[in-house]
Amino acid sequence: MRAISKRKGIQCAVAIMAMTAAGGVSAQQQGTPASDVVVQAPTMTAGPEIKGTITARHGDQMKVTAADGTSTVIAITDATRIRAGGGLFGSHSKVASESLLNGLPVTVKTLQSSDGQPDANLVASQISFRNGDLKTAAMIRNGTAQGFEEQTAATEALRGRMGDIDKYNIKSTTDVHFDTGRADLSAQDKAQLCTTANTAQANDNALLLVVGYTDSTGSDDVNQALSEKRAGKVINYLQQVCGWKPYRMLTPTGMATADPAASNDTPEGKAQNRRVAVNVLVSKSVDGF
Repeated sequence: MRAISKRKGIQCAVAIMAMTAAGGVSAQQQGTPASDVVVQAPTMTAGPEIKGTITARHGDQMKVTAADGTSTVIAITDATRIRAGGGLFGSHSKVASESLLNGLPVTVKTLQSSDGQPDANLVASQISFRNGDLKTAAMIRNGTAQGFEEQTAATEALRGRMGDIDKYNIKSTTDVHFDTGRADLSAQDKAQLCTTANTAQANDNALLLVVGYTDSTGSDDVNQALSEKRAGKVINYLQQVCGWKPYRMLTPTGMATADPAASNDTPEGKAQNRRVAVNVLVSKSVDGF
């Protein structure tokens, strides 16, 4: 008897799953094919439950990556049940396999061959996920595609207009301040950041440069990391909430205690130095003044 390939084994498993869902396999269907090559379907048993995020799709296979970074390739078949629901006790509905988008968190019940082959692919018997996660994954996919198109066009336009991009006029600077050792944004700071972004959006040539600072409290290493963290918090808010495009952001930096706005000898001076400066810049080559 000729050994079957791993791929043929999966195909046979698909047939078994489909016929089982339809009510079983008849004695005639179980008969030996009229050939000298006998394809013997492997026995399928319950495999591990896989939880993670879809990180790749190719044809009838998907890769699911768990929180610890381990990845598992799982086959999707016509018999795979795909369900979306609002939560553990939410109602579920069948959805098409096209909904299995990259970035979607899923829980996958699997089947595996009982022949003991360690490299045999798992077959998904059921894939489930939350409706809210599907909406988020779809928004990311659509937004990414649109963002790439916008970024390409905008970058080319900026390159054409900014022959001397390393020399800028500073049109305005917005400072947001922090408590000692913290990188949290207050409600007032958040509103101020969006106001700055909305104003800058009116100038097609405007870019943002975000720089983080600290007071003299703490070691140099701690202050450097803290200044970078503060700058990162501001950038994330500008992009994720205020809608500022990443390609209109210059490389951020953390300056720790450099360039203090006031003396670090007083509590009032230190409070002024615990800041992130959001600078609105326009290249001198395109700025009218």
